[in-house]
Amino acid sequence: MDQERINIYEMLGISEEVLRFAEPILDSIKDRFEAIDRTAELNQLRVIEAMQYAHVGEANLKGTTGYGYDDIGRDGLETVYARYFHTEDALVRPQITCGTHALGIALSGNLRPGQKMLCISGAPYDTLEEVIGIRKSRGSLAEYGISYGQIDLLPGDQFDLEGIRKALTQDAEHKIHLVEMQRSIGYCLRHALSMDQIREA
Repeated sequence: MDQERINIYEMLGISEEVLRFAEPILDSIKDRFEAIDRTAELNQLRVIEAMQYAHVGEANLKGTTGYGYDDIGRDGLETVYARYFHTEDALVRPQITCGTHALGIALSGNLRPGQKMLCISGAPYDTLEEVIGIRKSRGSLAEYGISYGQIDLLPGDQFDLEGIRKALTQDAEHKIHLVEMQRSIGYCLRHALSMDQIREA
């Protein structure tokens, strides 16, 4: 350990003794740090590629009139997000205040009166219950004539594949237009769903 490095740490109140104690520990987990650095580098390259794809430049950072017309900064940012996350499009707005708000926008943007959403991972987040209309609230999907169905997970947090198949094949009126699954545990006591489980469903 070179003296210049020791001096800088000592200026910050970290003694040489602590540095020498930490050195073998840091060496023992060096591979983990290198793996994190590789992941960070790959993600940074993906962001740079997405920014190049969206032609992000100095003009994207300038202010706008405030009317929202031709806001190339916002449009560029949303193109970057869509490219990075491999999606058809993206909304990246400060007006979307939380996950429930974002999900509410997605649900109301994809469902129309007379259609049905089917949740195949049991009950959704508590906060989504009002959005859907499971708990009565003004402006809910139910109030607009959108119905809701639910298939609970089997013991062991497994999808009820037979129940899902049955619900979809018996939808003679083709009302089910959206199938929703909640990967994270939310506020319930179960494991997060794995990517393999989601692929299988």
